[in-house]
Amino acid sequence: MKEDHSQNPWTKKNGKVIYDNPWITVEEDEVRNPGGSDSIYGKVLFKNYAIGIIPVDAHLNTWLVGQWRYTLNEYSWEIPMGGGPKSDSMLDSAKRELKEETGIIAKKWTAIQQIHTSNSVTDEFGKVFLAEDLSFGKPEFEETEKLEIRKLTLLEAVEWCESGKITDGISVSGLLRLARMKGI
Repeated sequence: MKEDHSQNPWTKKNGKVIYDNPWITVEEDEVRNPGGSDSIYGKVLFKNYAIGIIPVDAHLNTWLVGQWRYTLNEYSWEIPMGGGPKSDSMLDSAKRELKEETGIIAKKWTAIQQIHTSNSVTDEFGKVFLAEDLSFGKPEFEETEKLEIRKLTLLEAVEWCESGKITDGISVSGLLRLARMKGI
């Protein structure tokens, strides 16, 4: 027998905003859960889309960025990424982020992956774009960014995902998707 997945088994009874800033809103809801018990549920609502970009040249080289992630209190290697305002197109945000973080401009763009980053506690939605036909300039880092840019092969980037050197979910998802597309 096929289950009906169109009906929400949760009932929201009440909700309130706990915290709000220009990037996120944190809400706490009083709910009745699928088992019928009353409880609370906290969620983080994002005001921007998550945008990831994998620049790839004709030789299957790519560029990663390394930076200290305040939330993790550790250094992180990632594909170029950032937030894109929901009022802008995701592609325009991707083009801006790639140039800002690496100085790279691409003529060819393909959306290759959609992702919900942590759907048990947040509504953050993102896309990963493949950027090709590249030209190179100077990065334009934001005040909050102190990035290291590293060129490596797509195969090496996939190996970094498999070894745990890259742990960011958007990066892992996008790089593994691209590797499958390229037959790696």
